[in-house]
Amino acid sequence: MSDLSKETRAAIERIRVLEDPARLRNMIANARRLKNAEVEREAFNRLCVVQPEATPGTVEFDVWRAIHALEEMFRDERGKTVRLTRTRQKITKDGEARTVSDLVLKPEASAGFPALVERGFPGLTFEAVVLSHPKTFDDEIQQAAKDRLHGAGVDMSELLGEKES
Repeated sequence: MSDLSKETRAAIERIRVLEDPARLRNMIANARRLKNAEVEREAFNRLCVVQPEATPGTVEFDVWRAIHALEEMFRDERGKTVRLTRTRQKITKDGEARTVSDLVLKPEASAGFPALVERGFPGLTFEAVVLSHPKTFDDEIQQAAKDRLHGAGVDMSELLGEKES
């Protein structure tokens, strides 16, 4: 962070303690207007962290973080609230881990996968959730996740670093 301007560093420090989604969305909009990609990315990452109600570090938290991230991206693009209704319904019926497993094992990636990868957030995909929780997902699911990420050109060595930001 030392190569960033004083203003950018100060904004990032403020972002890291914010809990209010509305204020974070405002920071994203301001950063976009000012063409400050570092602040925009930091505010977006923080927004995805503060929205899930699950405990950080759990499969549930990572799944909801991914859902909120994708919904925010679609909200920004379309100018209106977008909910991943079918995914949310499946989670209600089958739970987070089963929903992720089923989607990762499908021959075709879900619409969220390329959307997140193309925007530079492969660490927020359900495939990344699988790799982050190897005790929850069996070898077949882990291999499917690795294959999909590799097929999309995701650098696996950078994946974990992106996930933790």
